[in-house]
This record gives sequence, structure tokens and C-alpha cells, in this order.
Amino acid sequence: MGSFDPLISAGPAVVCTVVLVFVFLECAFIIGLFLPGDSMLITAGIVLASHANGEAQVWALSVGTMLAAIAGNQVGYVVGARTGHRLVARKNGRYINTKNLAKVTDLLERHGFLAVLVARWIPWVRTLCPMVAGAAGMDHRRYTAASTLGAIIWAPVLLLIGYYAGEFLEQVPWLMPAVIGTLIVGLIIGTVLGIRHYRQEMAKPVEDYDLEPSIAGESER
Repeated sequence: MGSFDPLISAGPAVVCTVVLVFVFLECAFIIGLFLPGDSMLITAGIVLASHANGEAQVWALSVGTMLAAIAGNQVGYVVGARTGHRLVARKNGRYINTKNLAKVTDLLERHGFLAVLVARWIPWVRTLCPMVAGAAGMDHRRYTAASTLGAIIWAPVLLLIGYYAGEFLEQVPWLMPAVIGTLIVGLIIGTVLGIRHYRQEMAKPVEDYDLEPSIAGESER
């Protein structure tokens, strides 16, 4: 593995810790909008494929990621529920704007349970959905069931895509370290830029977004 030996030999602990923290933040707080999520899981799967017992590790991480996503979704829901049907947007914001909040609100109003499942696969919607659902007063049990089911499907699918891609890359000795290095550098750059964009977004003027009261009733049907 050349220069990436220290990274590979560090064991799954570092990989798991980073993945679980990022997944929780992405599902719980606004900063998650600006952090790599899907690409992080795929990269983790590729890295674990380079370990002798990588298959057991990737399944263990799948369970951990499910739990982190479920916990993050619950925190996001509670944060939204405490806003009292009013969310704070950012005027001319890239993600936290009234237009995007309206899109997520409309998605929940039209499709309820299914919308929460679909949100799991759309990065920016994945972060906004818990807060909007909480602020809208979506039935907590329905929301929990949908978000939990989504997490159970989402986490292992992306991790296993990375893992089996990593097994293929292992057959080409020079390719694996090059791919891992490129992905990790990309994730670091993406995280740094994401935090920078988050700070820029939060510095923009506040703009209130009031949820329609009908959404709560629609979501409970």
C-alpha cells in the first residue's frame, strides 16, 4: 500500500468513528448539509475491504451507522418540534432557504411516510426532513418507523457498494492505494469546504419560514 500503510493499518476504529460522527451530524443538525455523507460511506467500505476481516467489520459498521442515523433523525425531529411550526431560513442561502424548506414541506405533505423514506437518499433533503417533520408535527411514531426503515436500507447498501468495489480494486495492487488516497483527499477537501460554506451560510440574514398547519394532519393520515 506504500505511503498509505499507516492509514490502512490504523484499524477500523478510526474509520468507524469518523463515519458514525459524520452520519449523526448529517441527520441531526444543519451543519450536516455541508458534510460528505454518501461518499463517506462508500469510501469507508473500500477502506475496510483492505482488511483481512473486512467483511465482519463492514457489517458491524453497517449496524453502527444505522443506529447513528436513527439517533440523528430523532435529534433532528426534536429540534424541529421545538421551533413551534417556524423554521429559520437564510436569505439567499444555498441550502437553508425558504425554497428548499418549501420543497421538503410539500414532499411531506403529499407523501408523508414515503417522503421520509425517499429523503434518506437525497443528501440535502436527508438533513432538512427531520426538522421539517418535527416542526410540522408529523406523527412521531410514523416518522420513527419511516426514518428507521430508511436507515436500515441506506447504511448497508452504500457500505457494501464500497466494500465490494474495494474487493475488486484489491485485485489490482497499484490501484487500491491510488483510489483510497484520492477518495480520502476528496473527503478532506469536501469537509473543509463544507465547513467554510456552512459558516458563510449562517452569516447570511435570517428569514423566517412558517409551516402550513395542514401538514401535521396530512402526515398523520
